[in-house]
Amino acid sequence: MTTKQLIDQIRKKQSFLCIGLDVDINKIPKHLLEEDDPIFAFNKAIIDATHHLCVAYKPNTAFYEAYGIKGWQALEKTINYLNENHPEIYTIADAKRGDIGNTSSMYAKAFFEDLGFDSVTVAPYMGKDSVEPFLAFQDKHTILLALTSNQGAFDFQTLSVNGQELYKEVLSISKSWKNSENLMYVVGATKAEFLADIRKIIPNSFLLVPGVGAQGGNLQDVCKYGMNDSVGLLINSSRGIIYASQNLDFAEAAAKKAEDLQSQMAVILSQ
Repeated sequence: MTTKQLIDQIRKKQSFLCIGLDVDINKIPKHLLEEDDPIFAFNKAIIDATHHLCVAYKPNTAFYEAYGIKGWQALEKTINYLNENHPEIYTIADAKRGDIGNTSSMYAKAFFEDLGFDSVTVAPYMGKDSVEPFLAFQDKHTILLALTSNQGAFDFQTLSVNGQELYKEVLSISKSWKNSENLMYVVGATKAEFLADIRKIIPNSFLLVPGVGAQGGNLQDVCKYGMNDSVGLLINSSRGIIYASQNLDFAEAAAKKAEDLQSQMAVILSQ
């Protein structure tokens, strides 16, 4: 999916919501454990109930890798189901990969070609040659970790380097990489006050913003400081939506939570 197609979907649905499919087998409704593939059964129900309210889904691969081959099969079924039934949906593999060049090329092939994701999250710590192999894929996006929402973000990301915070160095330097127009960036919703400075460095890039909902991020603040002329935001909510209920009505409850966020987004877009 190209950036323009993503923007078109945002305008059409009046939503820039991304739903995180972080499936913990211990948290899904107990009746699904009787299914041959409980994880996929859960995802399918969530997707069927919410696809009209969001523009993206983001499975965190750790929640699939933890269950071995069956977890990977559930992930593959999930992405195939999305690509076959909802090709208008933008898909994000939240894998946080990043390694030396030839290894990164294999990671990129795994997520972009074999699984068919539109984008993948990548850690920038190893620098240019660990990220450019992902950027080489046409009409695919690489979502670089910039300023994350966790407490430990301040351990390194805000340290002063060359007179400015490290995350700003990452943003600035990454713009010089080959095919940098394929970059998006992760900026945590709990760091909304940093967004004004971030937009000075990358005014036109899309930002993936986790942390709205269960982690306490504020949608209005994120939009106030982070939105650009093309919207430029994908707001992710995971636990707050998919675990709204653990009963038979779990999909309907998830849809209600998603609709609440989508309605707020529609108001913001109208303004």
